Amino acid sequence: MNLEGRMLGSRYEIIEKIGNGGMATVYKARCHVLNRFVAVKVLKDEFTTDEEFIKRFAGEAQAAASLTHPNIVSIYDVGNEGNLYYIVMELVQGRTLKQIIAESGVLPWKWSLDIAIQVASALEAAHKNGIVHRDIKPHNIIITEDGIAKVTDFGIAKAVSNSTITAFGTTIGSVHYFSPEHARGGYTDAKSDIYSLGVVMYEMVTGRVPFDADTPVSIALKHMQEKPVEPIKLNPAIPLSVNKIIMKAMEKDTNLRYQSATEMLRDLSLAVKNPEGDFVTTKSIENDFPTQKIPTMYDRSEEEAQKENKKEKKKGKFRKYLAEHKAFRICFIIFILIAIFVASILITTGILNATRPKEVQIPNLFNMTQEEAQKTLKDLKLQYKVKSEEYNTEVEAGKIISQNPPYKENYPVLEKSTVEVVVSKGTEKTKMPKVTGLTREEAEQAIQDAKLTPQVEEEKSQKIEEGIVIKQEIKEDTELDAGTVVKIYVSIGTGIKQVTVPSVVGKTQEEAEKMIKSAGLTVSTVLTEEDTTKTNGIVLRQSIDANKTVDEGTGITITVNKWQEKKNATVYVNVKSITGGYTTTTNTTDTKKTVKLRVEANGETIYNNEVDKNSTKVNTGDGKIVGVGRITVKVFIDDVKEREADIDLNTTTSYTFD
Repeated sequence: MNLEGRMLGSRYEIIEKIGNGGMATVYKARCHVLNRFVAVKVLKDEFTTDEEFIKRFAGEAQAAASLTHPNIVSIYDVGNEGNLYYIVMELVQGRTLKQIIAESGVLPWKWSLDIAIQVASALEAAHKNGIVHRDIKPHNIIITEDGIAKVTDFGIAKAVSNSTITAFGTTIGSVHYFSPEHARGGYTDAKSDIYSLGVVMYEMVTGRVPFDADTPVSIALKHMQEKPVEPIKLNPAIPLSVNKIIMKAMEKDTNLRYQSATEMLRDLSLAVKNPEGDFVTTKSIENDFPTQKIPTMYDRSEEEAQKENKKEKKKGKFRKYLAEHKAFRICFIIFILIAIFVASILITTGILNATRPKEVQIPNLFNMTQEEAQKTLKDLKLQYKVKSEEYNTEVEAGKIISQNPPYKENYPVLEKSTVEVVVSKGTEKTKMPKVTGLTREEAEQAIQDAKLTPQVEEEKSQKIEEGIVIKQEIKEDTELDAGTVVKIYVSIGTGIKQVTVPSVVGKTQEEAEKMIKSAGLTVSTVLTEEDTTKTNGIVLRQSIDANKTVDEGTGITITVNKWQEKKNATVYVNVKSITGGYTTTTNTTDTKKTVKLRVEANGETIYNNEVDKNSTKVNTGDGKIVGVGRITVKVFIDDVKEREADIDLNTTTSYTFD
């Protein structure tokens, strides 16, 4: 199931998956109420179908939530949405001790002692509150970036074990760290946690667990039957006192172990100061048994003795059969062990069910007087504790504002659990400060200092700078109830996005218009100007300087260089057509055969020569007219204007006057 992006309890936004365990998946989430990152542990589907487990899980998690210790990962909340059950806890940045051991192998004994002291301190606090962890292992110990050891999953193992342990195959947790009594399904208590801590210390200083095998059953049998190799033989660098502490913590007989985390803490602290000291005390099993009378054959009648002899003969035959049949002997031993294991589980379960506190529905204490709340909890065999007193505008003095655990329907807790309450001190009076003209941050702080609650409304303003308080709804020095919500109005400026004007001078008109549009601005006007010293078609000026901040959508005027290029045209004159020409005769000698031809372009003479009157295509002035746009061309014959025409040099390359 992928929960990323989902909101749990209308409060916890799942961000990403950060871990996966045997019973739950861990996600990083943001708490939108307290605006902080938390870890959310979501139970896997196989655990959510067991109603008995869910009830125990909720109760144990609530009990663990009461633990406050620097070496314990805090539990903030427990909840569910349908069949989705989750725990919200402190998000710890760091690595598990298991990861550190896997990467580093053997840890320095001083560092191992430091971690063990912190874990033992956490166990001491938990045990004093009646909470046994039951699953101490390196996987449940997180080492922060500052070197602080944090123990997680307090109380959860108990809920799991009470509901699910029926055989080795379904045991939750790692059998490598089980105490002998845990492995055989017997009664577990604080001394079981001490055994597991001893195994963790063993692994830290040797780089391996004390017992390992191919199957969980084999490992469990070793915990119950075999003595571990002393860690000092695997790592001679560890001090004698550390070796003795580990071996004492891992004693199979609970009477020979440390009797409390406090007792173990004392030896761990002494080992730091005096590593080679001989201060770890051990007990002898023989000394713990009183003198007993052993009956002999002389104390029994002859008939009883004969019966006993027959029994002994039968036993002798059976023992001989076992000795001769090795495979049967092994199967018989395993059968006996399993029978003992199952019987111990059944007996333990019966004892736990008989001694376990009953579950009761958590009551709703809101708006009750303290006397009413105390009586209600007393009737349900729950403990009453005042966490704090606070001013409150809605609840009168002496009545309950809130409680922890909170009231929920069908939300049971164990008898003798403590319910913490916050009691109202009634309404406190205060005065409204003057905040107009202050920055938003200054105004909010001033209002909070006056024990009021600010509510910010944003308004557009042409006159007041962005982020400054324009006005306050309640006049300064007005007396108010503490906690009252007061509204202030903060300027957001014009409310129009501000953009930076790009530099478009030197760009083509097309480039300039594209850059201005991309910046969120508009080209309002395009002017033209002629400057033959600069490239034709580029922007000469922009109406708003580059890099200036203006409102989005502001119009900019650009001036584009625009000048026409000079063009050439050839002008031809058909003199014969204009003058009529002449006829050649042998007798006529006085006929004028030439005329004076003059051509002007825009008032300037471009051709002035005598030409033959019979010329049909005179190329005037080297045949070229140079100019821009339209020019006026005039043709004079003997200084008399005969022809005139406007020629567009943009479209005409030659022109003939007829």
